This record gives sequence, C-alpha cells and structure tokens, in this order.
Amino acid sequence: MLLALSVITAGAALRQLDRAHFAYRRPRTASSAQLIALQRNRANNWTPTLLLAGQWLQITGWWMLAADGPLPAAAAAVAVAVHFRHLQEISHFAVHGVLARSARANLLLAEALAHHPLAFGPVTMRRQRHVRDHHPNATVVGTDPNLAELHQAGLHPGTTRLRFAAALAHPLTARGIRTTAVGIAAVLRHPGAWHRAAVAAAVPVAAYCAGGWTAVICGVLVPRLLLYPQLAWLSLIVEHTWFDPESRTGTPAWVEAGRCLRLYPRSHVLAHIAAATWLPYGDLHHYAHSAHPAVRWNYLPALERHLGRPHFTPAALLLGNGSVARRHLHALTRAAHSKATS
Repeated sequence: MLLALSVITAGAALRQLDRAHFAYRRPRTASSAQLIALQRNRANNWTPTLLLAGQWLQITGWWMLAADGPLPAAAAAVAVAVHFRHLQEISHFAVHGVLARSARANLLLAEALAHHPLAFGPVTMRRQRHVRDHHPNATVVGTDPNLAELHQAGLHPGTTRLRFAAALAHPLTARGIRTTAVGIAAVLRHPGAWHRAAVAAAVPVAAYCAGGWTAVICGVLVPRLLLYPQLAWLSLIVEHTWFDPESRTGTPAWVEAGRCLRLYPRSHVLAHIAAATWLPYGDLHHYAHSAHPAVRWNYLPALERHLGRPHFTPAALLLGNGSVARRHLHALTRAAHSKATS
C-alpha cells in the first residue's frame, strides 16, 4: 500500500508543474485578450506532457492499491473514473488547440494519452462535433449534437418525472451501458483503427500487471463503462440551460450568459469538490469557456471574474427549487404544455 500511495503522490506532484507554470503572475481578473496573450507567452509542449503523464501515474497507483482489499478497490474505482474524466477535459482543450504550443503536439498528446487508451473517437472527429457543430449552435434544436444526445436519452418535452429521473442517470441504465459499449466497439472496429484497439487493450493489461484482476475490474471496466460515463453525463447536464435558453444577439459573452449556467456560485466547498472531481479543468466555468473558447482552463476563473456570471446560477444539481434538475424538468414540462395547446 505504501508503494501505491507513493506512486499516486508522485503523479499528483507531476501534474502541478503545468499548474505552476501557467499560474506564474496570473492576474486575478482580466479580459480574454489579456489572458490569451499571457497564455501564448507561456505555451509549451513539455508541461502538458507531464500533466498527462501524471494522470496516468496516479491511475497506476490506484491500480496497485486496488489489490489491497474491497475498500481500496472501491476507492480505486471512483478515483480512476475521476482521472478518466480529467483526461476527457484535458483532451477537450487539446481539441480547442490550447493544451500545448503546437497543433501537432495538441493532436498527438490527446490521441496518445487520452483518446487511444480510453477508446474515444479520433480527435479530428471530436473537433468537428464539438468546435464546429456544438459551440456556435449550443442549445439549438436540430443542430447541436449535445442537445440531440440529451433528447435521445429521454430529456425531451413530454417526458414523465420517472423517465426524467432515469435520464439523469442514463449511463447507469441498461440502455446507457449498451450505448457506451456500442460506442467503444464502433471506435475499435473502425477501419484502420488497429492502433486504437492495441492501445486500448494495453490498458487492462497494464492494470493486471499493477494489481491483478481486481485492478482490471475496479480500475478499468467499472470506471470506463459505468462511473466515468455518469460523471461526464452530469457535466453535460450542467453546461447549459438546454431546454429554455434565452435567445439573444450581441457579444459572445451576452449570448452565452443566456444559455449557460454557473453551478455552486456561493459555496466554495462544493465548487472546489466539483472542480477536483466531475467538473475539472475549467468545466465549472463553462460560461467563460463558451464565451471565449480559446482561453486555457488556467485562466477561466480570471476571465469569469471579468465577465461576471451568467443569468442562471444554481446552488444545487439535483434537489431544491433552484436546482439544475428542477429547472430542466420545468422547462420540459412547459414545452410539452405549449406544444399541446398550440
């Protein structure tokens, strides 16, 4: 156990080098132009490489720890799922071209250390779907692929309360697990994707070498098929006011303020927990990211202070009148009523 904890600690320390590099003389608040100029001056290829290597070093430590009994194995399953979520968000900024200095480094780092081992689709396809299809068309019915994904999971006008509740946990349902498995299989079966299959297959092999079958089950299969998809799903749900956005024109910040939300604005504890787990690497500040996608996650808090907050700032995810879930449900109910009376 001591060796496993040492490996986890070493990985965490390695990750801090990227944070420290970009935090040097970072302003508390600044405009997007100022922050982009600063991040371009700090841009490099080596701290992002160490950041991703640190994630995988920590994952390896959790695989080692999983062999020490049921409680460590359960902790490893949750921790590895969180690291997979972190890898998704880090590669998200590579898709936007701001993880590393060069376009080639962004592509290679995202593919080799996130997309290949986790059996995500090609970075180029994700860029098309996310940067070109989603960002300009967020919350637009028939155009936004993320909104279509929410609709397919059951979050659409006319849904019942029971189906709405099930849709919030869609990746954990039989239908959701099948969707995840089918998606992975499609990536691995894609013509010419033998290298993706080889790297993806190497992950459970490495887990077995580190912690045996317990590590394979609790450190790869459960996180990848169940826990990580649920974390990613909840992050998607809290990105936008999906079903009742304010339609407006104007500056990017003004447009996005009407269709984004900011979770936990008044609770530093909940905000820090979310940022460390299921809303990492700037995902908690999705409004600032949507308004200025070219800003790296290190500078989104400063940008958010400059922009202010969007118009929906819920204090809770699931429970309470002002929660994200309650607003989504009310929006879908109103949409169904309007459709029925029109």
